[in-house]
Amino acid sequence: MLKVIVAGAAGRMGKQIIKALSDDDRFVLKGAFESPDHPAVGQDAGLLAGVGSSGVIVEDSFEKTDRDADVLIDFTTPEATLKNVRVAKSRNLAMVIGTTGFSDDILHEITGIVSEIKCVMAPNMSVGVNVMFKIAGELAKILGNDYDMEIIEAHHNLKKDAPSGTALRLADVLAGATGRDLESTAVYCRKGIIGERDREEIGIQVIRGGDITGEHTVMFAGTGERIELIHRAHNRGNFARGALRAALWVVKQPEGLYDMQDVLGLKDL
Repeated sequence: MLKVIVAGAAGRMGKQIIKALSDDDRFVLKGAFESPDHPAVGQDAGLLAGVGSSGVIVEDSFEKTDRDADVLIDFTTPEATLKNVRVAKSRNLAMVIGTTGFSDDILHEITGIVSEIKCVMAPNMSVGVNVMFKIAGELAKILGNDYDMEIIEAHHNLKKDAPSGTALRLADVLAGATGRDLESTAVYCRKGIIGERDREEIGIQVIRGGDITGEHTVMFAGTGERIELIHRAHNRGNFARGALRAALWVVKQPEGLYDMQDVLGLKDL
């Protein structure tokens, strides 16, 4: 069985991952931790996740978790993930990172560290979303500048970063497929007299409200028609299952940084 430690064990994704672990006999929960001031510290991780007693207590730091583990799954915050990758490297522990909202500086430091261990890092662990990345790129190559490209994403009102990591990855895919510089062509807000739309623009618009788990639309708008790719996440279970799939895959790979396109074999298609 694959021995897993879960970072942010009392968070929305942490609980989903622990639940998914408990439903799959290929995995065993070996450790769980939270920030030192979190009220969940000292509690049973399984009980917190609603799956019954696990015998694993939520620690107040990564350093205090069981060293007999294979992989750390981390859906936390950029600052916490940076700290966690340093510890993972010192333990030579594989990682699956689903954290989003990184600054350029933190992302640069993290990618440098995790390239020396086995790591899958992706803004979205959903199988469906990663298929969407692939299809969006192919459509953009085919349609080119004859179709305006817009991305619309919606999430719950507690999400802290915007646009979502998934929306930014979609924008990067579209820019790469059409030879555009995303830094100069991305448009994140429109207001007032803005003039005609530039053909090079990639629009990225954000909705926040209620308990929306996650919805992403890529629109290719042409003259007289449009094509829309839509992915709706009904719950966080699909992200957790994708993270476990990534964990099973990455422990068998050479050291290096991978993403879900690697895990799913989509880069070879």
